[in-house]
Amino acid sequence: MTQRFVQELKKLKSDVLDMANLSKEMLNESIEALKTQDVSVAEKVISQRKDIRVYDNQIEDDAKRLIALYQPVAKDLRTIITILKMNTYLTRIGIYSKDISRDIKAIPKDNGFPRLKSICLMGDLVLDMLDDVIKAYETEDLSLIEDMGKRDDTVDDLFFTILRECISYMIENPNSIGFYTHYMLMARYLERCGDHVCKISEKLNYMITGERIIIK
Repeated sequence: MTQRFVQELKKLKSDVLDMANLSKEMLNESIEALKTQDVSVAEKVISQRKDIRVYDNQIEDDAKRLIALYQPVAKDLRTIITILKMNTYLTRIGIYSKDISRDIKAIPKDNGFPRLKSICLMGDLVLDMLDDVIKAYETEDLSLIEDMGKRDDTVDDLFFTILRECISYMIENPNSIGFYTHYMLMARYLERCGDHVCKISEKLNYMITGERIIIK
């Protein structure tokens, strides 16, 4: 491949890394807003939705252009294909972070209903998964994500625990239904973020080794 292609592919990989760090920042801040009930932080995450969309469109356009112009093969082609997939998954994580922040804004601060610490734990686990998959992309070190399936199983278990806890509170006090519905939605968004991290892990394995794996 020409030196021009090498430079443009390097730039594309760097842009995806920037996008990944933005998605991580949005998820981290949405979790912090959940822990602290800081509406201003939640509003910041919501405003970043447009930034993630800009990355989404630009990276997709650049990746397609590289394929059309240079017709890459082998690992170069796998890298571009992986980037296109990562682009979608990272966008979804950003959107879910925005959705979590919207639910945070909808939850009254002082209404006497118990708040769920387990959802904060769930958020921290998903954030750690995302952090490791970003490092694996940057370093091509697959050891960072080799246990991703087990970690996602833990996230799934927490999701169902939170659902049961919310339903229990709703049955005890029907006035809490709206409050805990938001918690159930946030748990669902976090569970989906974990799934997207697993899909990124699958694509990274394909990019680096040429072999396809299924994590879940």
